[in-house]
This record gives sequence, structure tokens and C-alpha cells, in this order.
Amino acid sequence: MRALLTPEPSLSFSSININPRNPNPFRTLTSLHFLKRDGDFRLIGRKSHLTATRAVLDSATLEQLGLKESDIRNPAISPTYRNSKLPKPNQKVLDAQARVCTGPTQTRPLSEEHAFKVLDTILRSVRGELKDEEQVSKAQLGAFFAGMTIRANAFPEATQWSEGERRAMNIFWPLLVRALPPDVIFIADPEGSIMGLGSSIGPHFVGNGTGEMRLVGSLREILAGGHLGYEEVQGVLRDVLPLKLEDGKSTGVSESLLSAFLIGQRMNGETDGELKAYCITFDNELGPAPVAGVSSLTHYGEPYDGNTRYFRSTLFVAAVRSCYGESSLLHGVEWMPPKGGVTEEQMLKFMGANTTLSLLQAKELIEDEEVGFAYISLREARPSLYSLIGLREQIKKRPPLATTEKVQQFIRAKGRESIVAGFYHEGYEEPLLMLMKRRGVHSGLVVKGEEGALSMTTRLRSASSSKGLPVNHCSGFRSVGSETACGFDGSFLTVSSLIHFKSHKFLLLVYCKVLWVFTELRLLAELLRIQYPSIAGASCQSFRLEVNAMDYGFEPTDTPRTDRSVSKNIELGLAALHGKKGPVYDRIVLNAGIVDHLLGCDGAEDVSVALDRAREAIDSGKALKRLLNYIKVSHKLK
Repeated sequence: MRALLTPEPSLSFSSININPRNPNPFRTLTSLHFLKRDGDFRLIGRKSHLTATRAVLDSATLEQLGLKESDIRNPAISPTYRNSKLPKPNQKVLDAQARVCTGPTQTRPLSEEHAFKVLDTILRSVRGELKDEEQVSKAQLGAFFAGMTIRANAFPEATQWSEGERRAMNIFWPLLVRALPPDVIFIADPEGSIMGLGSSIGPHFVGNGTGEMRLVGSLREILAGGHLGYEEVQGVLRDVLPLKLEDGKSTGVSESLLSAFLIGQRMNGETDGELKAYCITFDNELGPAPVAGVSSLTHYGEPYDGNTRYFRSTLFVAAVRSCYGESSLLHGVEWMPPKGGVTEEQMLKFMGANTTLSLLQAKELIEDEEVGFAYISLREARPSLYSLIGLREQIKKRPPLATTEKVQQFIRAKGRESIVAGFYHEGYEEPLLMLMKRRGVHSGLVVKGEEGALSMTTRLRSASSSKGLPVNHCSGFRSVGSETACGFDGSFLTVSSLIHFKSHKFLLLVYCKVLWVFTELRLLAELLRIQYPSIAGASCQSFRLEVNAMDYGFEPTDTPRTDRSVSKNIELGLAALHGKKGPVYDRIVLNAGIVDHLLGCDGAEDVSVALDRAREAIDSGKALKRLLNYIKVSHKLK
């Protein structure tokens, strides 16, 4: 019976139907119909039945069947894709984490009443008085108390503990210290100096096993507001990942310690070296990256937690760009906290594509002349990082990985490579570009699109726009006049990476000997780049601008809302690829053409030409055919 209430979309390529007719009365999804005629695919109609399954089954029927509402899955909406085996966090404590587990200026101290409720919930949970979803997980305890400790030790006065928080802690801590496990007591008071009781547990805590001992040592620095070196972060990550779970609980490292580590580094503001460690530590987890035989490959780094409000365009942009030789690799997950929004994997799965492709299979799709793009799931590409999804939900706020996972090269190319990544929060624009340069790509672009995603908008900028960088802000770099990648960021330049240049070798060695003691090679890199550009890599052109769609002939339009609806996002995108003019069509064209132009792609030197070729890819039907070919071919790969 449960299977009958879990409708799954299907496709047939003699007549492609998402959710074909079925006598089951509970199938109430959107139907998108296609017809294959003379080798081409054509959208011929749509029939909408977006009635919630829950509305069909009243509570009495559910009770009679012995089912809960959570048992009913509707793959047309993004929350359905959350793994039901993951334990849910305690919502009251999670709301408190959202306030106290963030940066030194964003943190909002709890009121006395709020702090009392949160600490009372924690106390009752660790005493075993709360059950199931009401329980406060070990990861939540680690994140919450790490936030409180870092605030007490390192934050400015305005975001340190409020008087209300202090009074609540003075009442509850004598009770909590007798009930909490030693690892959480360590996190809450690592030196025995915060709570005022002089507990010896924190100062003497070392953890269990060599991996956890290294983690505890690193945490002492983090909880004091300090930073770690690249090698230290890399060592911790290799020790504790992949996270081994049994019945939703870790069988290896303490979840409390790991969640404190992850959220603590984000609260302190990651250094370049720390971000570099998160970015590249697992690059060779499955061996060297496959190399696709294509002349150009763009890696799209959308935020993994998806869109909850607006149309997400990147999947359809990739289909457009493939029509004129610009290959794309999309990557992500099916569902990711904190937003749990619409992702590319959800859309592809709903349309019937194979979303469990290996790296080699994705490489084949990129090389396929009838496809030219691919999607790879983090599940298949980096199992160690994928193992953290459940923990990430429990810590509430985004960890450092939320930044670095957008700058990945799961597959390489024989030709030019570019990386595009979306961002929202100030302070992460330059770190993202730094990581792209570390990757050695020919061009890199960061975009503040809608919802922090990559989709630039044609909407007019509101006079009451929030502070910070505006939507459609772009910055990046591109190589000019050379097929060589844009070189290196000075902070990652090493002697071994410099001395392989054959010309000016003597001068280079002299520079290394003279400047090694006085710099960490950053100055050397800059001197080489200025005085000897031929040996310092390609000439790099940096840019920074706000894209105004009206400057390129687009009419201002409001962004279509999808509100977590996977089927609505697909419906809008496919209608646009079928040639339906309007806001979605314009956004796909804008995002394809502008990205091509800013990355310095061949044939996109003139932005109007770049936009026109994107329109032609849609109007000719080629882009739609590419997307449908992807769905079909993804199931034929061995």
C-alpha cells in the first residue's frame, strides 16, 4: 500500500510521458507530454493535476491504513527528496542554533526566556525524557555549545552572551554538567573557565582514538576563536571521513565534536588555507579525474541546497550552451540542508534521467556530440563529503563545505576549463575566486544570482534592495591571448611549480634564492607576473560589474516563482526550450550569453552575438533535443 502512495515519474521515448495515465487515483502529478517525430522531440501539450496527495486522503483514511502523512511522497515538490532515514533535529534547539551559530556580526543573542526554554529542552533530552523527533541530537549539542563557547571567547561585546543567556546558563549548567557526555562538556567549557564551576572535564578531555584526539586538539584552537593550518584541517578531514553511520548514528568519531569543528570554523571566518583544505582534500578519493576530449568545459557550482522561491535555470542553460560547443558539467545532490530546495538532480530524476552516473559515464555524455553536458551527484563523485548531509542538517548553518563544494573539477578537459559559482553572503566573493585560481582554470566567474544561485534576472532592481552587493553582480577573471590557464594565486605558488618553466630559468632560480627567506613566495609570484608574464602563466584579465539586462535589450520582468515545486521548474524550463517567449526564455538566454561572454568563450567576444546564438539554439529546437537526448542516453551507458 505504501508503494501505491509513493508515485514515481516515468518516461517512454516512443512517447515521452512524465507520469503517464495510471488507474491509481492517488497519482496527481503534473503531466508533460512529448512526441518523437522524425527523430525530433516536440512539446505537444500539458495537463496539470497538481492536487496534493494529502488532500485526497483524509486523516481518517490515513489512520485506517496505518500510515503517517510523512509516508506519502510527492516527487513534484523538493521536500519529498529528503532521505526519510535521516533523524530530524529538535526544532526548538535548531531555531536557537540559527541565532547563535553564525558570524561575529550576524549572531543574535537569545533572550532570557528563549535561553531558558532551549536549555530546559537540552536537559530533558539528555536525561532521556524526550523521544523520537523531540530528542536533541549529539550533533545539535555540539553545534549549539560550540556557538556559545566561541561567542564567549572571541566575539565582540555586542554578540557575546546576553545577560539573559548568562542567567539561564547559571541556573542550568550545574544540572547539565551532571547529565551531558564528556565530549559536550569539553565543547561547552574547554578550559574550565566559562561556566564558573571549575570543572576538570574540559581541560583534561582528549577523545577516543588517534583521529578523535587530533580533532580535539584542533577544536581547542577553534573554540578559542583561532585558525588552523592547511595540513591540520586536511588531516582532521581524512581522519574522520567518511562518516560511518548505523541507524542514523555515527559509529566512529563523535558527532558532537565533528559538528563543533565544522560550525566553529565557519563562525571564525575561514582562512584561505582552511578553505583550500576543504576544497581539495578529497580530490583523488576515487582516483585521478577523467579527462574529457572536448575543447571547452565549464564547471557549474550552484549552491547544493537548491532554490525555494525562484526558477532555477542552469540545467536548461547547459542544454543551450551544448548546441554550440560549450560543454558543461553540473554537480550537486538530490537534497541538501538548510534550504532543501529544488536541485538539478531532482529535476533530472523527475524527468526520468539516470542520476547515478559514474564519473566515466558523465565524461561520455560530455563527449557525446548529441548531448554535450552532464550532471554528476556528489554521492558518486565524493562519497566522503556526501556522508555529511545528515550532520549538516543537524548543525543548521552552512559549514565551510557549502563554499568549497561549488569549486570542484570532478572531470577535466583537454581544452579550456572554466568555473562558475553562485554566492550570496558578502566575504565569499574573493575566496571563491581564489579557489578557482588554485584550480588552475582558464577563467572563473562568481555570480550573485537570485537566492544566491547562478540565475541572473531581468527584474528591475528595487529601490529598497537589501544592503550589500546587488543581484546580477559578477566578478571574475579570464585568460587573454593564451591557451594557458590563468596561473596561480600567490598563496599557493611553490618552487616546484615555478622551476619547470624553461625560459628565464636562471633568473627564476635567482629570484627563488633571494626572496625565499623574506616572503612565502607571494611576492615572488607577483614579481614574476609583472616582469616576466611569459613565464608566470597567461595574462589574466579581472573584471567586476553589475549586469543590467535592459542594456542588452531585455524587457524588465518579474522572476517566475516555483516555490519548491520541481514540476513547475521543469514545466517552465521545457516550455522556454520549446520556444515560448517570456521571462523564463529571457533568463535562459541571458544566463547563457552573458556567461559565455564573461568567460571569454570562443565566438562570444561580442555579447550581442553571444545572446543571439543562445536564442538560435532554443528557437531551432536544438536545445530541447539535447536535453531529451541526455535523458535517453543516460540510461544506455555501461
